[in-house]
Amino acid sequence: MKRHALSTRVWHWLNLLCVVVLFMSGLTISNAHRRLYWGDWGFAPEQAWLVVPRFPDWMTIPGYYSLALARDWHILMAWPFALGLLFMWLAMLGNRHFARDIATRRREWRPAAIWSDIRAHLRLDFDHGADKYNFLQKLAYGLVLGVILPMMVFTGIAISPGMEPSFGWLVDLLDGRQSARSLHFIFAFALAVFFVVHLILVILSGPIGQVRAMLTGGHHP
Repeated sequence: MKRHALSTRVWHWLNLLCVVVLFMSGLTISNAHRRLYWGDWGFAPEQAWLVVPRFPDWMTIPGYYSLALARDWHILMAWPFALGLLFMWLAMLGNRHFARDIATRRREWRPAAIWSDIRAHLRLDFDHGADKYNFLQKLAYGLVLGVILPMMVFTGIAISPGMEPSFGWLVDLLDGRQSARSLHFIFAFALAVFFVVHLILVILSGPIGQVRAMLTGGHHP
């Protein structure tokens, strides 16, 4: 039996490309106006709840300041990102990957069980028996797939001027366009933190085997 289904592997690499381009082009968009606000509007410095640092050109797409080009790249990758997430959820529900491997069980929420997983991670012990993922992995993947990625899509729709006439209800639900913009940045950086932690754990747990499994599907031990 394959460790990773074909649908998971295709989505994983497509999503990686989308997220990298979206994040780097998003940094250019952030550089255009670095203050974040809550509510329907905001512009003045005293209204901002956060001033985002200016990001260097080497971290951005297109690699120099061009708001128009950054928006083009952002929109170009937003569609495969959103449709890819929809495809992944349909695949996970269809092949029971979510119910079987990611959904947590009541026993896993016991404080003793959670603490045991934390200690195992600190010892770099990634053995989780017959389960595909341990509790911390399930929790992280569940939050990313069920909260962070969908909220990136919803908040992105809410802050897009072309979408607002049709999705005004979504803007209202998120407490205004500036609130949606703030949430978009919060979830983007939450995803960046997950990406860094995920990369570190892949390196610590054997990068060659992990990458090979995500390319070929691998096999359950």
